[in-house]
Amino acid sequence: MTFGFASSSAASLSTSASAASASRLLELAEWAAAGIPLLRNPREVVSGLHARHHPKPGTAIVAVLDPDERLCASASFIRRPAPADGWMFRNALLSQLRRVIPHDLRRRSPVRTAVLLYCRDGDARWTEEDGAWMWGLRDACTLHGLRCGAYITLTQDGWQVLGEGRGGRRPNAHSAPEAFAMSEVPPLAPRTGGPVSEVLRRAAAR
Repeated sequence: MTFGFASSSAASLSTSASAASASRLLELAEWAAAGIPLLRNPREVVSGLHARHHPKPGTAIVAVLDPDERLCASASFIRRPAPADGWMFRNALLSQLRRVIPHDLRRRSPVRTAVLLYCRDGDARWTEEDGAWMWGLRDACTLHGLRCGAYITLTQDGWQVLGEGRGGRRPNAHSAPEAFAMSEVPPLAPRTGGPVSEVLRRAAAR
């Protein structure tokens, strides 16, 4: 009897864990209905990030854009060989965001937008792995005070903004990087010392 009870409990816990994991993804219809802000020029964003990070299948690139769609910061990393899980993806994205740019949690509403470009094998159709990345991106943006922006896949067929139907053949998952100048936010003025410099430093910290 004891063995049977323990086995039943283990099965119940396993089922609960599977259900929790399954819930940490967004279906394509949910993503499309979430009001994700449209990129004015997705080709420029994709080409710029591709030229900057040279992604191969398994590479994720998270980028933060200002209201004028200029690049504030970006980071790339390799996805670990583990089952797709939105919670793990959220943690990985949040870690990268914290490394490259301060949070905007003190703002009343988000100003900057984070977008995710994921280079993977397969075709451009939505997969559960994409759904887990969408969940992770949305949650990471909330925790870092950013707007959740586009999720873009880069496959052998080209690039595609999922949920929008916009895409192109180049760059793709196997194309060589091309020289491309992506517009960036101008760097802060150099410090010169004195009270004015201290005020600027505190403003930048905010």
